[in-house]
Amino acid sequence: MLFEVLARAFDNAERTTSRTQLTSILVDLFKKSDPEIVDKVVYLIQGKLWPDWAGLPELGVGVKILIKAMSKLFNVKEESVEALYGKLGDSGKVAEHLKSSRTQTAGGLARFIQKTEASKLTVAEVYDTLAKVALATGEGSRDVKVNLIVTLLGKAAPLEARYIARLFEGRLRLGIGDATIMDALSVAYTGSALNRQIVEYAYNVRADLGNVAKVLATRGLEGLREIAPTPGIPIRPMLAERLSDPQEILSKTGGQALVEYKYDGERAQIHKVGDRVAVFSRRLENITHQYPDVVEMARTGIRVKEAIVEGEIVCVDPDTGSMRPFQELMHRKRKHDIHEAVRDYPVAVYLFDALYVDGVNFINEPIRKRRDVLSKIVSESEKFRLSESVLISNASDLEKFFLKAVEDGAEGVMVKAVHSQSVYQAGARGWLWIKYKRDYKSEMIDTVDLVVVGAFRGRGRRGGKIGALLVAAYDEESDTFQTVCKVGSGFSDEDLAKLDELLSPYLIDRKHPRVVSDVEPDIWVVPALVMEVLGAELTLSPQHTCCRGAIRKGVGISIRFPRFIRWRDDKGPEDATKTSELVEMYFNQLKKISEEQVEKLET
Repeated sequence: MLFEVLARAFDNAERTTSRTQLTSILVDLFKKSDPEIVDKVVYLIQGKLWPDWAGLPELGVGVKILIKAMSKLFNVKEESVEALYGKLGDSGKVAEHLKSSRTQTAGGLARFIQKTEASKLTVAEVYDTLAKVALATGEGSRDVKVNLIVTLLGKAAPLEARYIARLFEGRLRLGIGDATIMDALSVAYTGSALNRQIVEYAYNVRADLGNVAKVLATRGLEGLREIAPTPGIPIRPMLAERLSDPQEILSKTGGQALVEYKYDGERAQIHKVGDRVAVFSRRLENITHQYPDVVEMARTGIRVKEAIVEGEIVCVDPDTGSMRPFQELMHRKRKHDIHEAVRDYPVAVYLFDALYVDGVNFINEPIRKRRDVLSKIVSESEKFRLSESVLISNASDLEKFFLKAVEDGAEGVMVKAVHSQSVYQAGARGWLWIKYKRDYKSEMIDTVDLVVVGAFRGRGRRGGKIGALLVAAYDEESDTFQTVCKVGSGFSDEDLAKLDELLSPYLIDRKHPRVVSDVEPDIWVVPALVMEVLGAELTLSPQHTCCRGAIRKGVGISIRFPRFIRWRDDKGPEDATKTSELVEMYFNQLKKISEEQVEKLET
């Protein structure tokens, strides 16, 4: 398959503002793709070379290396290329401009040679070269990378050069979501969007969309149905809804539930095969290197040959054994001196689910059976044990256990249905699991996680720099990001100083096709960064699109006096607070206000 086909599809996708058109562009692309390389096509659409969990280097060579390569290729001074980059702000457009200029000034024979060379550039060749650059390390690797980039850009046509340069830099700027890719795969290879649920289930069990695409293209739906949990390949985590009323929570779960502590830590999926152990984060990133102590605990504490279990890694005080807040785990992200971090920030692991054991898939089994299996395969110790849990069937006991959890240092509790259909819904959110956290006790003490979709230039002290951000919630049904509020407070001076640099990889010149907004920011941003936000209360808004029409016709939900709390690097845009959650929070807020008013009247 020629790379120019992919480049044209990228160009069309970049210029569209409709998700429906975006899906159609991908459907057409997949139909033209060789089934044997469709996995590579999907990875490149995602702006990556392999799934995140593979633990291999990411794309991104740095602007300086790209400038050096373009300087060498086009025989232009590095200062000139750098100046052009400063003007255009996009390595892809720089490469395209220089390539077009060279083609226009070259003689007839040179143009013919360039056209011939460009026509020979294939997706496989581009992918393989990108991979070689990503994997090049050690002494002399910089020169190796420059030469590989020069060779590939030398063969590329101007449009191809735009996307090759962006891929090298790790900034493709398309922002096409996995949901859109799955829609397109379903239509392209099965002829019907109705088969999307089969594609999604396979992706949830095997979190590798490239592999899922290849299985579908080569073996059809039957091949997807055969996909099962495999140790070493993470399963997309099951998610929970949230409520603040114990009685309502139990009614949602059928009157009885398994209630567990909700620990303030890092959710982890632990895979064991013999003596080999891998640890994956909530976002399915391989974080094994951050937790050598957890690896050793799992190696000795899981008493079977093969297993996939889930739990929470919690930082503990080395002197008292009491739980520390989640932020303390950030010290574990250091790539160097990890053994010092292990000593200074010890952890405990609280396990809550078993998904696979010695060849048996437990995903479709009820929670009680999974929990029973978990208890049988784990040799518990002080720092490697099952989560604190109890079976509850009345609101009073749920409230008491909730208060005990908070007193012990947990965030709250997870309430899990125990009926016959209480399966593990990989990658899905539903009423089988419900979060009940201490912050839900009044108005908007609870924070929400929102996605940055736009930015505003500041005034006064912030003049000339980004001073506020437009943020949005994620709507699962439409796979879009709907604006909630403008956040301009809560940032420290250091936070503000870093905003321009933090956002620079994601700036675009028009509204992203997955963003639904009536507000026009100074700058549009690809939905990628997630921030935690706290406000005074949820209000109805005529200008914001989040949940528009869900509460009252023509108005959406916004946040009054929102302020920035922290960046959520552990969450992707689709992991942000859902629009449905904000509707639920709004009604709970009204309910609480009403109860308080009644209490005042009675007093």
